[in-house]
Amino acid sequence: MIDLHSHLDLYPNALDILARVNNENHFTLAVTTSPRAWVATSQVFKGYNNIKVALGLHPEVADQKFNELDLLLTSIHNTDFVGEVGIDGSERYSKTLGKQELIFDSTIRECERAGGRIISIHSRGAASKILSIIRKYPNCGIQIMHWFSGSITELKEAVEMRCYFSVNSLMLKSKKGKDLVSRIPSELVLPESDGPFAILNGKPIMPWEAIDVCFDLSDIWNISCQEAKVKVMENFDALVKAGK
Repeated sequence: MIDLHSHLDLYPNALDILARVNNENHFTLAVTTSPRAWVATSQVFKGYNNIKVALGLHPEVADQKFNELDLLLTSIHNTDFVGEVGIDGSERYSKTLGKQELIFDSTIRECERAGGRIISIHSRGAASKILSIIRKYPNCGIQIMHWFSGSITELKEAVEMRCYFSVNSLMLKSKKGKDLVSRIPSELVLPESDGPFAILNGKPIMPWEAIDVCFDLSDIWNISCQEAKVKVMENFDALVKAGK
């Protein structure tokens, strides 16, 4: 099975579950929150071939980690996956919006210079800004909008740009989340856990549980759960092929 957005290094028992994640999941994208975390996590996860570590600088820590921007930009040339990166437009992080935009713009520009990367993107309260920056760099790679929560208009723009969308079971418990996902072409949907931050029934969603989102997707798409699993696996295969 697959998980296109997991903070695997931040699970309390990360080292204990590595082998299980690697064995049960065909592919897990372990996003990181800072370039230094990417360096450290890449070393710890070395040898787990089904786990890929993405180079990130999370917008929520843009101020604290701004001094790692140079490391982020130079490291893009040494990885196929970038994430979690993006912009958070919520009031809580409004004071760092300038730094966030600078980091994201620089990151996407460097992805284009490197020949394109698969990029997992945080866009809470900032989808329009995100999309406008991506448009500036049409050869930056393939964008995956993680836990998208923008407007219907913004969703349509992202779909027109052929962004992918990674969705999790918690997202689909809300009316808005289910409505947004119902408007996404099925061929652009991928599963994610967003664990350990996504909590369902009192427990973090585990990477091997990311595929359980297909129970909800089967209702939205009016197909069986098995057919939904086949569909998202086909989407993943198309993503990897396009990213080569």
